[in-house]
Amino acid sequence: MIELLRTNDLVLISLIEAILSEGRVGYFVADQHMSAMEGSSGFLRRRIMVVADQANQARRLLGEAGLGEELGHA
Repeated sequence: MIELLRTNDLVLISLIEAILSEGRVGYFVADQHMSAMEGSSGFLRRRIMVVADQANQARRLLGEAGLGEELGHA
């Protein structure tokens, strides 16, 4: 798996999960529990990981959804 992006924006994560699920892209949200445990300081961002051979498809889907700029924040 490779990292697609990092964020603490829960709404963005939810949207990305919906897009990747609909596109049948294998993904995993890493650091989800650690980020919740660290509280509100925001230093530990969640990572959206995708199956390596589906990374281009994931980027394309997110780009088509208008989220291409978010990919530069990884």
